[in-house]
Amino acid sequence: MDDEPSIRTFDAVIIGGGAAGLMCAIEAGKRGRRVAVLEHAERCGKKILISGGGRCNFTNIHGTPEHFISANPHFSKSALARFTPNDFIALVEKHGIRYHEKKRGQLFCDHSAREILTMLESECREAGVKMLTNCRVRRITRNTGFAIDTPRGSFRASAVVIASGGLSIPKIGATSFGYDVAKQFHLKICKTRPGLVPLVLDQQDRARYCDLAGVSAEVLVTAGDQTFREYFLITHKGLSGPAILQISSYWQPGEPIHVDLAPGVDVTEPVRQGRIRTNAAVRSAFSGLLPARLAMRWFDLHTPPSWSNEALTAFEAAVHDWELNPLDTEGYEKAEVTMGGVDTKELSSKSMESLKVPGLFFIGEVVDVTGHLGGFNFQWAWASGAAAGRAL
Repeated sequence: MDDEPSIRTFDAVIIGGGAAGLMCAIEAGKRGRRVAVLEHAERCGKKILISGGGRCNFTNIHGTPEHFISANPHFSKSALARFTPNDFIALVEKHGIRYHEKKRGQLFCDHSAREILTMLESECREAGVKMLTNCRVRRITRNTGFAIDTPRGSFRASAVVIASGGLSIPKIGATSFGYDVAKQFHLKICKTRPGLVPLVLDQQDRARYCDLAGVSAEVLVTAGDQTFREYFLITHKGLSGPAILQISSYWQPGEPIHVDLAPGVDVTEPVRQGRIRTNAAVRSAFSGLLPARLAMRWFDLHTPPSWSNEALTAFEAAVHDWELNPLDTEGYEKAEVTMGGVDTKELSSKSMESLKVPGLFFIGEVVDVTGHLGGFNFQWAWASGAAAGRAL
């Protein structure tokens, strides 16, 4: 890591040394641009290192625009089409990094997320990129070009790229910097909120279920018109797991979520076919579908006085439409991403450059484009970073 800012004038200064910033630097550096990356933390790529349980879910082979959320669902198409999962996979293979598909197109390193960061830093050095850590930007001003003031000196550049990320996981350094810069230059921002985040249940449901913390099951979860089939996990505060993280990006405060505990299964059919309709018979039919503790707790809370046809029908419906009313999310501290961000109407979809402020670019999580769980947000970082890097 080059920590000495021997050169103060650059073609482009990239603020933020995460996934998007490093990719942008690589692409610009390869094209002969003089590039500096300013990272406020003591090292680049902290979010890369903690991602995927330390193995970095670095892309998803099904990375299509349908897996992204934005006020303008068409905005991401250009960048995603011009830097695809296969492009990043080629880079990974060039560096001999072993990887595997976990499920549903999710690609992980076999060994460590550190390999991805080492790869990006190596590519930056090869492209002549200056990387400066512990370099917090205090002020950006613009005249004929941009002046960037830091405790380690001033930098001049004809272009500035904001790759500072969102508000999620503040313990590793997330700040509002990117949004503050957008406001400084009078760019609109779509309201931000935590995304891919656990949900907190209300007091009544916590009392009913949260002593089962650690129990997990494959379910269908629905909020509004979005449904995901994945595992959910009961926590001490509410619900988490892939199904809940996915649906959290669509859930709105005050709205319920609906959980199908037995997707595609007619739970009471065996009981209807038999002559004996007792709690024991229905419990037996239900208990094999879920972890025992959850099955018994849910059964006990939803058992009718008797098992008439109407009661069986109601029980069956409840199994497939368990309504819960989350109180809140666990916030940016536990959110994997930030929803919202710099309004895409302010940016060129081809270059990520501001339409109002020539030379000012926004890439990655700071932009109002958020991927589903499973490597899609990294793919947006690579694609948007590459788009800006090629345009510098």
